[in-house]
Amino acid sequence: MSLANLHPASPVELLSVASEMFPFVKTGGLGDIVGTLPRALSGHGIRTRTLLPGYRAVLAGREHARCVARFADLLGHRAEILENSLYGNDIFILDIPALYDRGGDPYVGPDGNDWPDNDIRFAALSRAAAYIAQGMVEGYRPDLVQAHDWQAGLTAAYLHYDQHAAPPVVQTIHNLSFQGCFPASTLMRLGLPADALRMEGVEYYGQVGFLKAGIYFADWITTVSPTYAREIQTPEGGMGLDGLLRARTQTLTGILNGIDTDIWNPEHDPDVHFPYRLRDIAGREANKRAFQAEFGLPQDPDAFLLGSVSRLTMQKGVDLLPDVVADIFRDNIQLVVVGSGNLSIQRELSMLQRRFPRRFACHIGYSEALGHRMPASVDALLMPSRFEPCGLTQMSACHYGGVPIAARVGGLADTIVDANAAAIAGNAATGFLFSPVDAGTLLGAVRRAHVTFRDRQAWSALQRNAVAYDVSWTQKAAQYADLFRTVVARARLKGDIGGNVVPLHHMDHVAAARRRIARQPRLRAPLPRSGQ
Repeated sequence: MSLANLHPASPVELLSVASEMFPFVKTGGLGDIVGTLPRALSGHGIRTRTLLPGYRAVLAGREHARCVARFADLLGHRAEILENSLYGNDIFILDIPALYDRGGDPYVGPDGNDWPDNDIRFAALSRAAAYIAQGMVEGYRPDLVQAHDWQAGLTAAYLHYDQHAAPPVVQTIHNLSFQGCFPASTLMRLGLPADALRMEGVEYYGQVGFLKAGIYFADWITTVSPTYAREIQTPEGGMGLDGLLRARTQTLTGILNGIDTDIWNPEHDPDVHFPYRLRDIAGREANKRAFQAEFGLPQDPDAFLLGSVSRLTMQKGVDLLPDVVADIFRDNIQLVVVGSGNLSIQRELSMLQRRFPRRFACHIGYSEALGHRMPASVDALLMPSRFEPCGLTQMSACHYGGVPIAARVGGLADTIVDANAAAIAGNAATGFLFSPVDAGTLLGAVRRAHVTFRDRQAWSALQRNAVAYDVSWTQKAAQYADLFRTVVARARLKGDIGGNVVPLHHMDHVAAARRRIARQPRLRAPLPRSGQ
């Protein structure tokens, strides 16, 4: 009998802790997942409340919010926890104007550098999450906490050092390359004991490691694809944490992401020029012409139109494009790139647009609308990522009838069936995979795809296979629900949590919490940069 069966399928209260959530704030896949997973989980009896920082966009509906907790001194700041329901999501908001009332990117200032107080900004988020998990909000006590990425990585550490009965924590890794490392001197500001700065604590190569702490103290670890779960346990993919992850391999699970197929539906997508039914491959032709015109490219139906919508970083492999476009454009191929990121990559793309005005176009900047319009319009989506924990672009591409051309890494390898001879013969191919990730293999994959594109019957079959691939949350949410129940059951068998625990907001526990808060030092000196 599995542990999940020991725990009846009654509703599970999940506290999700994250630094971004669509539609409030989003810089990448993290925001999408945090925003869409709760609704998918609700169909499996998992009720989610999400704790978010009080950014301006999150506080836009503040008039309907209710204050459920106040702190005179939370890591040196007055703070409130607000409760609200917006866009179908139940949320807690950590309202600390000095930390979160800022415009622009949630992590980076207008100078392009990390906010210098990112350590306190996200330590406060974890500190508040731990208090909520222990029952500080009257009438609410979660069965489980899901901490997303390094920004919520200290949640499990606070619960460990508080030594109060608390629910188990699942630490979810969306991208191991962002680890939240800060100087050792940061510890004195975090309200953690001095002995936390050791290998069996939050210390990480002489620094304070937020994600390392989450991996070390969490009851379970998840990441966003089975292949990525294996890759991060290797020296090549582990980015310094592979040893710890191998030590925790029995409590590490890779579960693929999904997309919300109500939001991602070409028949009702407001950003698609000409809506079309999901499996209507011919309905995409008008969108291709409109997209070509939108970017000033010749409206040639025979041109092989490629697209890339991505952060412009080394991870995403877009720096390889200047090395291959001259060869690619020897054939009747067009390319549109949408994204923002590394300034040198942005400059190179702008130069390519001037050099190849009838073949190459780019939009420098984030655009949710173009992120929807592109997979409805281009023939194929390029994803030459050097590593990719899961990837959502290939899922939207498949769902909209675009064909992914992607590196054989992480979630891309898990979600794309390469169009080799056997897969084509078995009518199973959904895209093109290549490895290793370099200019030569990328060029070879594009040429292989172009040959298939010229065989319209073969290309249509590939598109139909891609559309048939299940990109929804249905199966993935079921896996999460089963795992969450297993983790809760394990904790209850160990006696870590249970119905007889007195919530933190009652009796002497609240006095103990106030004493801990009072001992936390106020901020006086400038804070170090995060190095994210």
